[in-house]
Amino acid sequence: MVSGPVRIATGLLIVTTLVAQAFAQNEKDLAKKLANPVAALISVPFQANFDENLNTDEQGERWQINIQPVIPVSISEDWNLISRTILPLIDQKDVPTPGQDESGIGDTTQSFFFSPKDPSDSGWIWGAGPVLLLDTATDEALGAKKWGAGPTAVALKQAGPWTYGALVNHINSFAGNGDWQDISASFVQPFLSYITSTKTTFTINSESSYDWKSDNWTAPVNLLVAQMLRAGDQVFQVQAGARYWLESPDSGADGWGVRLQLTLLFPK
Repeated sequence: MVSGPVRIATGLLIVTTLVAQAFAQNEKDLAKKLANPVAALISVPFQANFDENLNTDEQGERWQINIQPVIPVSISEDWNLISRTILPLIDQKDVPTPGQDESGIGDTTQSFFFSPKDPSDSGWIWGAGPVLLLDTATDEALGAKKWGAGPTAVALKQAGPWTYGALVNHINSFAGNGDWQDISASFVQPFLSYITSTKTTFTINSESSYDWKSDNWTAPVNLLVAQMLRAGDQVFQVQAGARYWLESPDSGADGWGVRLQLTLLFPK
């Protein structure tokens, strides 16, 4: 016959196991939401990128930390409005010319996606809306001295552990310093990710842009691995990876770069 303390201990073990499984499943769901740019999840990524071999003499280097809060707002029974901000903090050496060093804030990109709360009948998730380029640079070497706007859209599908899709936008300048070149630039970000049972996410993507004014491509490919973790009540994801520049202007980055990212999650 099983004693009372043994029964209590067995019950506590079962409850603890069920709670742990629930937390694990919840964090796996959060990892899946993070792979979706228009998920109804508040997150704040801090993304650090290091690139080198800038300028025609290939001596320049740049650290850029992007602060990228994502804030969903329910606007009706069927629709969300997703705000995605990219605020860059830049530290660069020998850029844009040898011997010139600059640190400060770059131009901000602000996107708004109107997105259905439920996937389509075929399983596609999508969102579309406006994108804005804000002249927030603290130094002329860190920004374009222009204000811009245009359309943006994203479409993706999540099937089991896989997420695949693409995010695009196009920005034209409409105001700013008249002595600086106008902006007409298209951005294309195809992405593919796989999430394991341990909440590890493997991602490959490209963040390519085409400058219609100077007829130049900028095309890095990123290979990334991320892990969902918890510290007390705070859930977060850490990510690390490398990028390779397939194409860039003569003054752009060349070869390999590094990406590190910390994302804080605030699930409802």
